[in-house]
Amino acid sequence: MGVIVKIKKNSIYKWGTGLIVQYKSLAIMTVYAVVYLTVFFYLERRNVAVHEINFGIDAYIPFCEVFIVPYLLWFPYVALTVVLLCIRDKEESEKLVAFLMAGMTIFIIVSAVFPNGHNLRPKTFAQDNIFIDLIKNLYATDTPTNILPSIHVYNSVAIMIAVWRSKCFVNHRIVKTGMIALGVSIIFSTVLIKQHSMLDVLLALLLSAVMYSICYKKTTVREKRVSTARNRVGE
Repeated sequence: MGVIVKIKKNSIYKWGTGLIVQYKSLAIMTVYAVVYLTVFFYLERRNVAVHEINFGIDAYIPFCEVFIVPYLLWFPYVALTVVLLCIRDKEESEKLVAFLMAGMTIFIIVSAVFPNGHNLRPKTFAQDNIFIDLIKNLYATDTPTNILPSIHVYNSVAIMIAVWRSKCFVNHRIVKTGMIALGVSIIFSTVLIKQHSMLDVLLALLLSAVMYSICYKKTTVREKRVSTARNRVGE
């Protein structure tokens, strides 16, 4: 009986280890997400002085409550795409996970050494509807602190890059276009529901550009070499 139990344990261990190896990027991202959220919530709850972020153009950006919809869709937008690519496109998922982890780590470091926040949220609302209710709930659960750079923007850019490049969407142009459109609307939503300053958005876009040049540099060089080789063969 003991031998049978031992064999079953070994089988389960091998199966689990094989699964982790097979979906390495997903396993790494899952562990990282737990660590990231733990640190993030600690930073949210600590009692420290906050540097107020205020960009001149923020005063001219209107409040538009309907954009709470794409803002909330960010959560499944990022999570489901990461899971899909980690299962269906392992090469691209490795780049995506590296891109996400790099930017999110920089965000945590910035939040730790430079506590920041804004005072852009409206105190009252001109109307009452389901979108306003959703925004009130968001404001009640998510403080306007640790906003620089915007992870909503950075991760949305990461997903758009991965979707544009991934073989999973090559023959699904409508889906790809919809995913890109949703990503853009999420970026707009961050300032239109007053969750972020425009400065948060611009710095997130700048960070995305820097991390793209790092995380995708080797891939871009390799793709150019493959393209050149193919052209030579064609000649």
